[in-house]
Amino acid sequence: VVDGPRVCSLARVTKSDIDAAAEALASARSKRAHVFIGTSPIHRQFKLQLRKGEILDRIEEGVAYAVEHFEDVEFSAEDALRTEKTFLAEALQVAMDAGAKTLNVPDTVGYTTPEEIYDTFRFLIDTVQPPQDVVFSAHCHNDLGLAVANSLAAIRAGVRQIECTVNGIGERAGNAAMEEVVMALKTRHNYFGAGTQINTSRFYDASRTLEEVTGEKVQRNKAVVGRNAFAHEAGIHQHGMLRNRDTYEIMRPEDVGAPKSELVLGKHSGKHALFARLEELGHEIDPKSTNLIFAAFKKMADDSHEVTDEQLRTLVSGASNRIVAAEVLK
Repeated sequence: VVDGPRVCSLARVTKSDIDAAAEALASARSKRAHVFIGTSPIHRQFKLQLRKGEILDRIEEGVAYAVEHFEDVEFSAEDALRTEKTFLAEALQVAMDAGAKTLNVPDTVGYTTPEEIYDTFRFLIDTVQPPQDVVFSAHCHNDLGLAVANSLAAIRAGVRQIECTVNGIGERAGNAAMEEVVMALKTRHNYFGAGTQINTSRFYDASRTLEEVTGEKVQRNKAVVGRNAFAHEAGIHQHGMLRNRDTYEIMRPEDVGAPKSELVLGKHSGKHALFARLEELGHEIDPKSTNLIFAAFKKMADDSHEVTDEQLRTLVSGASNRIVAAEVLK
């Protein structure tokens, strides 16, 4: 039995679905029913073949029936962001009056923009005027790469629940990435004025665990949990990092449980990063050999893209031998 989190079951606004949800969560200590129906013109016409009034009737009946089986009921207007605003507000009002405590507005096909979703939520909140115990929620898909931006815009508009996933996995191009939304709120708290109770130091482990379970690799340059999220290769960036981490890091690796910041030695790296790394490895570099070592390093970086510690040891050893040979020949 899961203790702590609320376990939720998704169901259409039909009695058979709601009965199945109730049966599935019978032993859950804390549970929620999340019922939905499409509200956009295209869903009404082609998927449901129902008129607006029929949609409202089904919302009222479905939510009321769910409330009989669950203390906590959430309602979603599927394809909400392609639904007429006035009808969407009417649908949410009916759901709230029937007992829904969470009103979810999903961008089911990843169609909206930050400005548009902000305006939509401001209109809905002002029109429905939910009491204190009713929460507006956003559910954003990433078809246009805007799921996180749209979720954050929704928060600015007054939303207090975001539906998101670890690593942003989900249908088609995925959903809003939980770790990105949460770290944006944490890093820019003064701007958003909102936060969560999530232990962000577990993000990296959660991301890697999901990666193993699903077999879907996280792209190296993914925000927050990608392997390159705290890696620095550009020489100018590395120089700044060696002086003060805040020059190029707005988050710390430990904030999300990631390995420590890494100065990646490659063709874009400069002398400061190279010789700082050699010092870490225990090498005392003869000043006479610095130019020779750096030139050899740049050639090695061109050939292998990223230079390893073992390659650095070989490089330093070779440079030292050439310096000795030069001294002998004098």
